[in-house]
Amino acid sequence: MQQIQGCIVSAVPPVSKRAHRIAVSVLFYIQGLGFASWASRIPAIQQKLDLSEAELGMVLFAIPVGLMLSLPFAGWLTAKYGSKKIALTSAFFYGIILVCIGFSSDIFELTAALFLFGIFGNMANIAINTQAVGVEVLYNKSIMASFHGLWSIAGFFGAAIGTLMIGFNVAPGLHFAGIFLLLTGGIISASKYVINEDSSDGDKHPLFAKPDKALLMLGLIAFCIMICEGSMFDWSGVYFKKVVRADKAWIGAGYTAFMGTMAAGRFVADRFNSKYGLPYILIVSGILASLGLLIAIIFPYLASAIFGFMLVGFGVSSVVPLVYGAAGKSKTLSPGIALAAVSTIGFAGFLIGPPLIGIIAAAFSLRISFTVIAVMAFCVVLLSSKVKVN
Repeated sequence: MQQIQGCIVSAVPPVSKRAHRIAVSVLFYIQGLGFASWASRIPAIQQKLDLSEAELGMVLFAIPVGLMLSLPFAGWLTAKYGSKKIALTSAFFYGIILVCIGFSSDIFELTAALFLFGIFGNMANIAINTQAVGVEVLYNKSIMASFHGLWSIAGFFGAAIGTLMIGFNVAPGLHFAGIFLLLTGGIISASKYVINEDSSDGDKHPLFAKPDKALLMLGLIAFCIMICEGSMFDWSGVYFKKVVRADKAWIGAGYTAFMGTMAAGRFVADRFNSKYGLPYILIVSGILASLGLLIAIIFPYLASAIFGFMLVGFGVSSVVPLVYGAAGKSKTLSPGIALAAVSTIGFAGFLIGPPLIGIIAAAFSLRISFTVIAVMAFCVVLLSSKVKVN
């Protein structure tokens, strides 16, 4: 055994190193597939349970509630029992809860299932990212963003399967049962090759840990960029409809452009990070995101807005994966707890962004609210200049 940058890993030949990477890639992929499968069938579940828009909005809030409540526990469990056990167990239950969502017969069952979906989804997220940190240590180079790129690719694949299921009138429960079988197969195939040990801090596993200055800075960067990310997810279509005034067939073009470049950016971010360093990549990312938003705001026309949203996707793509990778190498906290601390701060931005857009838009206009988001993206530039790489 050898200790490298706070993680304990086995001294293994290159082929085993590759096997670790493939196994963790599978875990990222199946988690993305599970979430996208659920998202693709929200309208069908709403219709099945005859939910109003207000009822659906309240029900959907159960996921972030479960996620936020589980953040400190996810880091603690990962540190105490190891990311291997938590990743495999939580991914399995994530699939089971997905099936429960599909077979929910009333609003109360659906709310409870979504609450648990948020809990197990976050536990899997923290543990799988901790595994990714361990694989990065084995490779001794940045590969975190490529893992997140696979999550994005799985999202496209999950959405495509959902569209196919809708076309063949397959009920959500049966659809999700099929996805669960795919998830289980992925978990079983990956279980032999994930990293066995990842914590080196002995018996120190605090449930609540105060992040140091370096982790706090990474958390604030994640907070700013996730405000942008959450806003783009929820408001891209509305912006193209009400500000760009795109034809019906083009309302989703901005979201598609954003998602496409975000996925693509994650597959090149590691190479640039290794070549130029984390602070430089974060600064460029913040500039691209803020510039893209400003282009869409100043020139609210179809072609220019699509181009602007493409830049936002590139800007957003690498920030969270690279910040997670840096947090996982913390010298003061175990990888799981450090990731949970940064995730807690960052995800707060993901929750705040969409309602912030709505509040500002109601008081002023949608273009003004997007300007505020552009300012938050530029804050990434200012904060990143103070980031110190271990």
